[in-house]
Amino acid sequence: MTKELFFQAILKFIAGTVLLGVLIFLPAGTFYYWNAWLLMGILFVPMFFAGIVMMFRNPDLLKKRLNAKEKEDEQSLVIKLSGLMFVLGFVTAGLNFRFQWIILPKWVSLAAAVVFLLSYLLYAEVLRENTYLSRTIEVQENQKVIDTGLYGIVRHPMYSVTILLFLSMPLVLGSLISFVIFLVYPAILSKRIRNEEEVLEKELTGYTEYKKKVKYKVIPFIW
Repeated sequence: MTKELFFQAILKFIAGTVLLGVLIFLPAGTFYYWNAWLLMGILFVPMFFAGIVMMFRNPDLLKKRLNAKEKEDEQSLVIKLSGLMFVLGFVTAGLNFRFQWIILPKWVSLAAAVVFLLSYLLYAEVLRENTYLSRTIEVQENQKVIDTGLYGIVRHPMYSVTILLFLSMPLVLGSLISFVIFLVYPAILSKRIRNEEEVLEKELTGYTEYKKKVKYKVIPFIW
């Protein structure tokens, strides 16, 4: 661990917390939005402790997860669409609460929070199984194909987990309208996966054989 990595992680954590708060609470017009506090808690508290663990046990992995600069030009549109989805989804959730458009029952938000936390555990397991994971599409030095654990079920378990995480977020916020907005995520993801697999087939030894062995990309028996 280096001081540079430590400060980079802390700054990104604080920036992410502030940005999400602004996107939700400002449109809501109040801090008395319990769904938003629930989401902030289940999102950032586990993230904080996971970051500390990675910082001391696997700083290289943390560095990869903090790096969001894509090398593939094709991913530029994917990143922009994803960013637009988040902004629209969170702002809409705040407005939905402010104007009481369509408010989901409390039990839906609590159930979604449970799904979110369980997905976080799966997220941690994926990181444990594959230390080559970064936020950008690239093949790293000495990287090898991982085909055990969750990678023996689907080829992209990290994306499977993010679908659960992202689709549960608007439900935690109690906004059906935001949930509809977040439904575009699988479509955005399909473009990213297509490009990623092209890169992996070209540059990662054994990936073509792995595709034959594990047929499903994200959802067993479906996709």
